[in-house]
Parts: sequence; C-alpha cells; structure tokens
Amino acid sequence: MAPLPYKLDEYRLPCIGAIVLQQDETLEGDLRRAFPADEVDLYISRVPSGTEVTRETLAAMADAMTESAALYPPVLLAGVAYGCTSGASVIGPARVAELVKAGCSAQQVTDPLTALIATCQRQGITRLAVLSPYIAPVSQGLLDALAESGIETVGFGSFEEAEEAKVARIDAASTIEAACGIAQGSDAQAVFMSCTNLKTHAVLAQVADRTGLPALSSNSVLVEELRRMIGR
Repeated sequence: MAPLPYKLDEYRLPCIGAIVLQQDETLEGDLRRAFPADEVDLYISRVPSGTEVTRETLAAMADAMTESAALYPPVLLAGVAYGCTSGASVIGPARVAELVKAGCSAQQVTDPLTALIATCQRQGITRLAVLSPYIAPVSQGLLDALAESGIETVGFGSFEEAEEAKVARIDAASTIEAACGIAQGSDAQAVFMSCTNLKTHAVLAQVADRTGLPALSSNSVLVEELRRMIGR
C-alpha cells in the first residue's frame, strides 16, 4: 500500500519548559493556568527530589539536573524554569543555568530566586517581608541570597515544615494570615511567599488588598519571567 500524502506544519507556538521537582504538587498546575495550550507550548520535566526539604536534599538535585533537561523533545525552548526557590539558593542560579543548558536547547534559564530579584529590581523593591515554609537552615540560605542582591528582609516568618507533602497542603487561610502578619508593622515594600509547592495562586490578591503592598510568590515571579522570555 502506498503511503498517504501529508504536509508538514512549519508554524510553532512559542516553546518554554519547566523542570519541576518530583515532590512538587503545585507549580505545574500554576504554569498551565498561566500559559494556555493554544498560546504556548509548555513542556514539563521532573527532577528527583527528597520528601523533605533540607540543604542536603536540595543540593542533591544538581546531580540530576542535566539529565532532566535532556528529556525535553528536540525543540528550541525560549526559556526553561527550574522550579525550586530554595534549591536555587543552595545550588546557585549560575550553576542551575549551566546544568540546564548542558541538557537542552534553552535560550534562557531562570528560577524563582533569579525571577524574584529581577522583579524587585524592575519595581525598585529593596525591602521584603518574606514568608517561608522551610526549616531554619533552608530559610536562612534564601535570606542570605537576597541580601547579597541588595534586598533586605524586614519581616520574616516560617511554617518550619520540612515535609513537601504537607507544604503542598497548607491552606489558603493559613498562608494569608501568616503573610499579612509578617508584613504588619514592618517597612516592607512587598510581601514574598516562597516555595513553588506552596499554594499561593488564590491568595495573592487578598494579601495585596489587606497589606496594601504588592504580593509576590515563587510561582508568580517565575510566570512573569517566562512571559518576558517569550515577549508577552
């Protein structure tokens, strides 16, 4: 039987990728809400990650980063996001970018820490109230990385939860109360809710309304940076 004729469609939507943690239950959904399938081709890869967030489990992700990036199909990616705020603070954004680009055709690489710093610089923000779900050594690494970039933490609080599955189930009311509480009485210029696994999509507007400050999260700044990478 002769093969049926066909034509190739040369048109492509903008392509972006994300490397999401194996234990993350939140970021992929937020990205798919932000980038409709009829507007952007979004490719997701996963990187092995521990069930608990410690500096040791975060550092270990570097060993599998390139392999995870190599699992994308052979398309040109305008940008790839590594989806871990604390992981970026431990591994280092420059090393993250190097590892990702070693495995795929990413034109640009970002992560929540890099995206937060870029957002603060664009908006002239130098003082943050930071809400963290992490245990103290992990939180301190993030605060130190922000300080090195000229961003002062003037309000801080943490749920002190190491288990990823529990972080993903912290309810909206708890996050809103905590975020508003750490901002109260501080001279923060914005509130930042850290961790891609923390469900912040539905709370940003309420935190902004109650505090009168811009409300940012790991996922919201990551989405903004990916949008910039594709000119949106």
